[in-house]
Amino acid sequence: MNKISIIKKKLSNPRVRRRLKIGLFIYGGVIMMGLEFKFAYDIGYFDAQALKKEKNAGLSAARLVLTLESAQRIVTGALKEDPTNPKTMVTQIFDNNQKLASIIIENDKQKKVAWIIDMRLFFTGDLFNGDGYNLSEGIEKQNNIIRNAD
Repeated sequence: MNKISIIKKKLSNPRVRRRLKIGLFIYGGVIMMGLEFKFAYDIGYFDAQALKKEKNAGLSAARLVLTLESAQRIVTGALKEDPTNPKTMVTQIFDNNQKLASIIIENDKQKKVAWIIDMRLFFTGDLFNGDGYNLSEGIEKQNNIIRNAD
């Protein structure tokens, strides 16, 4: 009992109480800062993991190859044709690349060079490279496609 009364007597002193309050406040602040840093680290870590997964998913998407069936779906969707009975048929694929693929389409026994960009955009017409060469014309010459006088 004697020790407890000594502790009570020391805690009743205002100077000791004030120092105890300051010490507990600093101790609580350190704990709060530690928790804050931990939460910030965890959030950043999980965001980084999500970015890694997204990047890996993007890399696997980069390995996609354009097949005749997928090219046919893109062409019929762009030309708004009936998917079960399309008028325009994809006959050949060149430069099988996810970013830019050249294809040959046939409509009413007439062949044309067309382009698919990013596995979703389709257009027909001339495509020029950085040096000014007509890439469509080059593919037409390679495959003996007679160009229309449109």
